[in-house]
Amino acid sequence: MKNICILQASPHKGGNTWQLVRIFQEEARQMGCKTRLFDLIDMNLRPCLGCRTCQQDWAGFGCPQEDDMPRIFDALLSCDLMLFATPIYSWYGTPPLKAVLDRMVYGMNKYYGESKGPSLWAGKELALITTCGYPPEKGADLWEEGMRRYAKHSQLLYRGMLAERHLGYGTPFMDKEKEVRAALFARTVCGTWGTE
Repeated sequence: MKNICILQASPHKGGNTWQLVRIFQEEARQMGCKTRLFDLIDMNLRPCLGCRTCQQDWAGFGCPQEDDMPRIFDALLSCDLMLFATPIYSWYGTPPLKAVLDRMVYGMNKYYGESKGPSLWAGKELALITTCGYPPEKGADLWEEGMRRYAKHSQLLYRGMLAERHLGYGTPFMDKEKEVRAALFARTVCGTWGTE
């Protein structure tokens, strides 16, 4: 059974990103995957302090801050596939997801101490679901490039991004085409599990 950890970074429950994730999650479960979803907006997630205390612990998270981040660390470490879902704000992911990314790049990658250690999550798979107001090639391109680099640096296997555009606040977001693409993305991502 494939384990998927979903980090939902939208502040709008039931909003655009949530709708795509719901379809992804249902399709993944139909394919035999087990999913675990974290609603980041409801969690206590502090920003990274850059103290590098975590670099002294090559077996675990090692962060001295007391918040909900160790739960995410443990879930990411035990999953096969990570799905990061976020609307695009100012050409990047929302603040809770940015906090997770900053803390995990240090907590998972023990590269920054007096001697270079391992990447604890090397070989894990990463996929993205993104919503934006601009065409994706102008609204989500910087986010995807940043995450491609993040994946390469962390020795993760990048599996792609589903990016859907919302045409405006007064228009409905979800339609049949978006539903089909979200389900197909789940099938594609889950179908590539464990392959190079």
